Amino acid sequence: MILLKSERLYFRPLGVEDVDLFVQLLRRNRDFWTIHEPKHPESFYTREVQLEKLAEAQAQLKLGKEYSWGIFLAHTNELIGSISIYSIRRLPFSSAYIGYSLDHAKTMQGYGTEAVAAALRFAFRDFGLHRMEALVSPRNTASIKVLQKVGMQQEGRLRQNLFINGVWEDHFLYSMIEDEF
Repeated sequence: MILLKSERLYFRPLGVEDVDLFVQLLRRNRDFWTIHEPKHPESFYTREVQLEKLAEAQAQLKLGKEYSWGIFLAHTNELIGSISIYSIRRLPFSSAYIGYSLDHAKTMQGYGTEAVAAALRFAFRDFGLHRMEALVSPRNTASIKVLQKVGMQQEGRLRQNLFINGVWEDHFLYSMIEDEF
């Protein structure tokens, strides 16, 4: 099990014992998160589907394709979000994507920036990746600020990249190279 820490947070893979807390987090943030993410069917917000997602994440971890963690407040152990390094590609690419979601009630407090910085530290220093990428909606100004604060650079715009709420939406591509971290 790979655990990460930062100043105010710790990160650990979610287990079966966390499913109910995670489902509560998903339900609480359903409207907030679906502004910039595809809508999910009602079944997505159930314990059963999230247990399947957890098993899928564990299988991806065993294959070396993804690392996923719950984001917890260090002083209260409260689950406030999730973060993943996914679509890991080894040489000749040695790259991956980073994705994250934070409880709406915990935004604008620096937790997103702290979490992304911790995951980048793991990706570059511990896991040995060369390049990290992130996709973000041009309308998601808070997430853009997080990526800029950690030093990721915008490389371009991917046209009609993701189907969100019935519309194909563009996304910015941000990246960071290991020497820039």
